[in-house]
Amino acid sequence: MEIAKSLQQIQSSYIREILDAASDPNVISLAGGLPDADTFPISLMKDTLTGLADTPEVFQYSNTAGYTPLLNYLTDYFELADSQQVMVTTGSQQGLDLIARAFINPGDKVVMEAPSYLGAMQVFGLVQADIITVPQNESGPDLDKLESCFAAEKPKLFYTVPDFHNPTGVCWSLEVRQQVAELCKKYNVALVEDAPYRDLRFTGKALPLVSSFCPEHSIVLRSFSKIASPGLRMGVVTGKAAYLEPMIKVKQGADLHSSVPMQALLLGLLKNKDFPQHIETIRALYKARCQKLIDELTTHLPQECGVNSVEGGMFIWVTIPECDTFDLAKALLAKGVAVVPSDVFYPASADKQAALRLNFSNATESELEVAVDRLAKVLKTYFR
Repeated sequence: MEIAKSLQQIQSSYIREILDAASDPNVISLAGGLPDADTFPISLMKDTLTGLADTPEVFQYSNTAGYTPLLNYLTDYFELADSQQVMVTTGSQQGLDLIARAFINPGDKVVMEAPSYLGAMQVFGLVQADIITVPQNESGPDLDKLESCFAAEKPKLFYTVPDFHNPTGVCWSLEVRQQVAELCKKYNVALVEDAPYRDLRFTGKALPLVSSFCPEHSIVLRSFSKIASPGLRMGVVTGKAAYLEPMIKVKQGADLHSSVPMQALLLGLLKNKDFPQHIETIRALYKARCQKLIDELTTHLPQECGVNSVEGGMFIWVTIPECDTFDLAKALLAKGVAVVPSDVFYPASADKQAALRLNFSNATESELEVAVDRLAKVLKTYFR
């Protein structure tokens, strides 16, 4: 049976391929955005796990939007306005897929920053959206070019990761957040704010969600994969009813509802008095690893390379001289360090910056030291 034309246009995920190769114990992986498994709050979930045996109702079919006690808790937890609704998804990636299937027709224009999250490009590619990119700077998207794009292209939505962007680690300034929100309102563009790393801020001051400045023009995707466990597959979508109701209809046809026992488990975790300290522990761990990686890169990389500074998240963006970044990534893998080349974060039509995305959350400080040594040796040879 022939596969759908929309799927034929989607390239296989390089990240998935490199993760397979990086499973070799001799390879130090800085490729995937994996949380450290030692941080999973299993001890905080034990009582709830045991208690599930005494709550048979969570093993029955449930509402598509989610487990009602969890929905009520999240409404308060996120301090949602009365006009906002909440829906639980099987990971925030499903939320992104539901948005695409509920709102995007073939040829509809979707704006993204360049570079951008590979998973979002794949989702919008599957629904045959026309992806348009705008460049990014150290404070967020180029506002002049974003406005020109909105005015000329009349896109349906703008997808972005304002807090510790994947892949660059950029965190939007307050001014940029406010101005982007105004542009979305002015040109009637829906903002899709993806916030999986928002809770992983370890320096600087927390800033308001961009959507808080345009609540009637936005959908927010949140994830518990980074602060709880990716295996739970728990994500949350919030937005006004007019945005969420079509998505709920699509989800009903996709999976009826997300796992209710896992929703009950997440609720128990969020209500645990030690959960806030758990998040602080993760922040401290990742802060130390991030600083270690930056120090090693700054010390050992060739002068032609640039290292960005980040205030949170999971990634460092290293700019390098123009080259075939796929070829370089393969050369690095052969020397025992896995990275993600910048090319995978751009649509085919976009201007690309030669760079490498490095993850620091899933390697120890000693592993980071060894990985940078291997990385530096290859780069010095490669650009000689």
